[in-house]
Amino acid sequence: MADDASRQYLTLTLGGERFALESSAIAEVLDMLPVTWVPLSPGHLRGVVNLRGNAASVVDLRAKLELGETDAAASCLIVVERDFEGETLAIAALADAVHEVVEIPDRDIAPPPDMGLSVPPRFVKGLARLRDAFVMVLDADRLFSLEELAARQRP
Repeated sequence: MADDASRQYLTLTLGGERFALESSAIAEVLDMLPVTWVPLSPGHLRGVVNLRGNAASVVDLRAKLELGETDAAASCLIVVERDFEGETLAIAALADAVHEVVEIPDRDIAPPPDMGLSVPPRFVKGLARLRDAFVMVLDADRLFSLEELAARQRP
């Protein structure tokens, strides 16, 4: 029954806020790697990192979610694999910290509120209660879509 379905999520912190990303989209979590800057890239793209001989775009999740820029010295990389036109590409997302993998039943994820979110609502799948706090469940399909990654941020 669909109401009994649950998924695993990696919990993380961005700018003091708690978030969750579905773990099926995550390939690995790494300590910070040297980032090579790419000229003329959107503000939320920090550059690229070398992942075992392949370049992976580095997305500053705090900047993408309009929470300010991430201090790269104190960050980790969440490697997300996305399918772009039949090709699997790795994207390295900057996070302040990662915490734990938790299981959240689909029925426990409430739709995002119409107002009061600290991030653009188009990236939020819903809210879930973990122990005594809420986490924003991010929509990886929207957050890491080709259109979103290429989009320039508003000044």
